[in-house]
Amino acid sequence: MSSAPQRTLTEAPRRPVAASPARARWLRRLHQWHWISAAFSLVAMLLFSVTGFTLNHAASIEGAPKVTTRQATLPDALRGLLTARPSHGDAPLPPEVSAWVRSQFGIGIAGKPAEWSADEVYVPLPRPGGDAWLRIQPDDGDVEYELTDRGWISWFNDLHKGRHTGDVWQLFIDVFAFACVAFAATGLLILKMHAASRPATWPIAGLGLVLPLLLLLLFVH
Repeated sequence: MSSAPQRTLTEAPRRPVAASPARARWLRRLHQWHWISAAFSLVAMLLFSVTGFTLNHAASIEGAPKVTTRQATLPDALRGLLTARPSHGDAPLPPEVSAWVRSQFGIGIAGKPAEWSADEVYVPLPRPGGDAWLRIQPDDGDVEYELTDRGWISWFNDLHKGRHTGDVWQLFIDVFAFACVAFAATGLLILKMHAASRPATWPIAGLGLVLPLLLLLLFVH
C-alpha cells in the first residue's frame, strides 16, 4: 500500500502573495468612486446612448412635424400698451398683455424678449422637439400663435444636444459629463491595477483608442 508523498525538508509551503495595504485601500476607493459615478449617471447614460443612435439616424427616424396655428384679437384696452416701442433692445411684452396671452393660448411669455418693429411685435418661443412663435399686430390687434411639434424622438434628441432646454438642464449636462469622466477615469485605474493578472486588458483598451482613430483617418474627410 503506497503512502502519500512526503514534503521534503527544503520545500516551503506556497502561500498567495498578499496585496499591500496601500494598494488594497486605493482599490477600495476606486471601486467606491466607480460605482457611485456609475449609479448617478446610469439613467442619463442610457438616455444619451439611445439618443446618440437616434441622432445618427434622425433623417430616417423622425416623423413629419405637426403644425398648429391659433388666432385671436387683442382687446382695445391692451393695444394701447403696445403703441410705445421700447427704447432698448428686445424688451418683453407688458405684464397685462402677457397675462392675456396666457389666458387665450395657455403659454407663458412673461419676461421673454420680444422683437419690436414698426408694424408688429414678434415673440420667438423655441422649445425642445419643435418650435413656436407669437406675433401681435398693434394696429388692428391681430394675434397669431404657431406651434410646431416634431415628436418625442426629436424632443429627446434636443435634450441630448441641450437645444432650447434652459440653464437648469444645461447645468445637469455639465454635472453628468463630470460624472461620466469620473466613471471612465476610475474604470481605467481599476483596469490598470488588475492588468497584471488579465493580459487582454491593454490590447482591448488600445483597440478602443485605435479603432476610432483609424475610422477618422480612413473614412472621415
